[in-house]
Amino acid sequence: MARRKEPTARQGRLGAELRKMREAAGLKGREAAALLGTDSAQVSQIEVGTAGVSGERVRRLAAHYACTDPELIDALVAMAADRTCGWWEEYRGSLPNSFLDLSELEHHSSYRWDVDFLHVPGLLQTEAYARALFSYVNPDFPDSELERRVEHRMRRRVIIERPEPIPYETVIHEAALRIRVGGRAAARAQLVRILELTEAPHVTVRVIPFDLDTFAGAGSAMVYAGGPVPRLDTVVRDGPHGTLFIDAEAQLDHYRTLFRRVEAVSLEPGRSRDFIHKLAQEL
Repeated sequence: MARRKEPTARQGRLGAELRKMREAAGLKGREAAALLGTDSAQVSQIEVGTAGVSGERVRRLAAHYACTDPELIDALVAMAADRTCGWWEEYRGSLPNSFLDLSELEHHSSYRWDVDFLHVPGLLQTEAYARALFSYVNPDFPDSELERRVEHRMRRRVIIERPEPIPYETVIHEAALRIRVGGRAAARAQLVRILELTEAPHVTVRVIPFDLDTFAGAGSAMVYAGGPVPRLDTVVRDGPHGTLFIDAEAQLDHYRTLFRRVEAVSLEPGRSRDFIHKLAQEL
């Protein structure tokens, strides 16, 4: 297979999981190379995602690595065989790769959790809200780039709007709902949009009100995307130098616990809808 110059996050994840599997088996790269009849450089390229790997080779490696998780192996084989050219590829070269990686991750996700404290989560945003947000973050964006970003964000909503949507749960702090991104009219339209989405059985929105005592979880904002098996879940967070895709098992356990902790102190869905409705009326 031809070497890739810039592997996607999904391609890199496949390689990383094969590396974790090899290291758990206590094997060196040259030993894995011998199993495939190649050299250690090729194994290294597979493990960083710059070289592809067939499903048959994934199964061969998993067998020699003594992996006893058939569901994980099947999921990795499916990743190796995946040749999806999704809608996000239209934006390659015109938007940062992290935008495309997030779209691809969402496309393959089995469920999605969001926690946000300053902004309405992207999947719930209206076009006006997203445009105001992008404009504020970088007022020097050319109109064409601004519109590409807004369009991309609107198209990402497909995962909760398509005929077979994924389950979606989000916890939003009252602060994010009260901040008038784009002005009073846009803020009210955004709240109405959230209320409309909560009518769908697969969408659950919970609110954390200001008057909640002893809440110190504002640092746990995140996107959590469920994979085909728990080991292939992914957490996405904004870091100081860009978007971070987190997949270490200990970290995944940590963020699962954080989500459930934040969810437990939030208003239940019915009360959350009433709360959002009241905020919309105030506008």
